[in-house]
Amino acid sequence: MSDKTVPTKIYLTENEIPRQWYNVRAAMKEKHDPFLNPATLKPCTADDLRGVFCDELIEQELNQTDEYIDIPEGIVEFYKMFRPSPMVRAYWLEKLLDTPAHIYYKFEGNNTSGSHKLNSAVAQVYYAKQQGLTHLTTETGAGQWGTALSMACAFYGLDLTVYMVKVSSEQKPHRKEVMRTYGANVVASPSDTTEVGRKILAEFPTTGGSLGCAISEAIEKAVKTENCKYVLGSVLDHVVLHQSIIGLESKAALEKYGVTPDIIIGCAGGGSNLGGLISPFMGDKLKGKNDIRFIAVEPASCPSMTRGKYVYDFGDTGKTTPLMRMYTLGCGFMPSANHAGGLRYHGMSPIVSKLYHDGYMEAVSVEQTKVFEAAEKFARCEGILPAPESAHAISVAIDEALKCKERNEKKTILFGLTGTGYFDMTAYKAYNDGTMTDYIPTDEDLQRGFASILDIPQNK
Repeated sequence: MSDKTVPTKIYLTENEIPRQWYNVRAAMKEKHDPFLNPATLKPCTADDLRGVFCDELIEQELNQTDEYIDIPEGIVEFYKMFRPSPMVRAYWLEKLLDTPAHIYYKFEGNNTSGSHKLNSAVAQVYYAKQQGLTHLTTETGAGQWGTALSMACAFYGLDLTVYMVKVSSEQKPHRKEVMRTYGANVVASPSDTTEVGRKILAEFPTTGGSLGCAISEAIEKAVKTENCKYVLGSVLDHVVLHQSIIGLESKAALEKYGVTPDIIIGCAGGGSNLGGLISPFMGDKLKGKNDIRFIAVEPASCPSMTRGKYVYDFGDTGKTTPLMRMYTLGCGFMPSANHAGGLRYHGMSPIVSKLYHDGYMEAVSVEQTKVFEAAEKFARCEGILPAPESAHAISVAIDEALKCKERNEKKTILFGLTGTGYFDMTAYKAYNDGTMTDYIPTDEDLQRGFASILDIPQNK
C-alpha cells in the first residue's frame, strides 16, 4: 500500500468514467461452454437468440474475443447522471472491528433505483431504442432491476411489463410503486396472465414464486407481443459486461492511492454484480499480474454454487430458455421466501460458474440472520442501510477482517455494496422483532430441484 493518506471517499471525475466495458471472457484461458438450443442440443447461434433478445445484446453475448468493448456516447451521457460512484474506505467499520485490515467498499446505491442495476438497464434500453422496439418485458426479484429498467424505459420512451417475484411483491409494495411511478406495468409472478404462470400455479399453488418463474412469464409475454423483446438484469454474459464498469472504476480509484486488494468479495445471486466487480481484477489474475482472492457469497437458502451441480440447465422454471452450463440447483428448485429476493435464483452466471469451477475463486453461503446482524453492524458505524443482498458481502468481509485481527495480518479487503435497503424494512422489522428464521434446504429438498435437470451429456 502507498504511504499516501487515503481519504474516506475516493471520487473519480466525470471525465474518468470508463469509455469501454471489460469483457473478461477474452482473458479466460478456457471459455465457458456455449449455450445449447434445447431442441437440437447444438450451440446456439445468433438466429436462435434473435426471437427473444435485441440484436446488439446478442452480439455482445457471443463476443469472446474483444477484451474491451466501446460504450456508446449516448450511454456514457446517461451514466454521468449517477456515475462515477464512490469508493469508500470503511474506517469506522475497521475501528469497530479493531482489525489491522483495510476495508473498502464500492457503493452503487447513489441513484433512485438504489442499486447497481441501472448500469445494465441503461445499456439494454438504449440498444432496444436504437433497434426501434417499443416494448420490453423483464423479471425482478427484490425489485431493484425492475426499478432500474423502469427508469431507463421512461427516459427512452419504451413501454415495460415487469413480472415481480410474488413474495417480494408482497414484502416490498413500495418498490412496486416506484416502478409504477416510472410507468411500468408490474405483475406478481407466478400469475394467471400467462400460460406458464397458470401451469406453475397449478403445480405449486402456494408458491411465493422465484426468478425462474418470473423469467418464464416475461419471455412468454415478449414473444407474444408485437415489437417487443425480453431483457434481464443478471446471469448472462452481456449483463456481466455492462456491470464491469463497477470493477473498472474500482480499479482506477484504488490505483490513485497505490492500493491493491488482497481479497475481493461480492454477493452472488445470478452473478452479474459480482462478475462486474471482479472482471478487470480477474483479467489481471488470469494474466499472472495479481494473486487476489475472490469470494462469492450466496444465501444458505439458495446455495447454487456451494451445493449445486455444474451442468447444463434451463435458466427458467418454464424451460423456455437456452441451456446454460452453470452451477444450478435445478430449474425446478423453489427457494424459500427469504428476504434477499435478488439472490433467490436457482443458477449462476456461466462466467462466474466457470471461474469458480476452474479454481479462480471461492464461494461461501451465509444464513440470513447472520446477514442481518452484519447489516445492522455496518449501518450503525458506516451510516448506510444496506440491501439484504449486499449484506451477504458485508458479513463475509467482517469475517475476513476478524481473521486478519486473529492473525495480525494487514490485508486489504474490497467488497461491493450493491444497493441500499430502504425498501427492505419488512425484513429489518422481522430481524429486530426476533421473528426471522434461517431456512437451509435439506439434501432431499435439493434432490427435488436436481430432478428437473435434463439428462444430457456433460463436459467435464
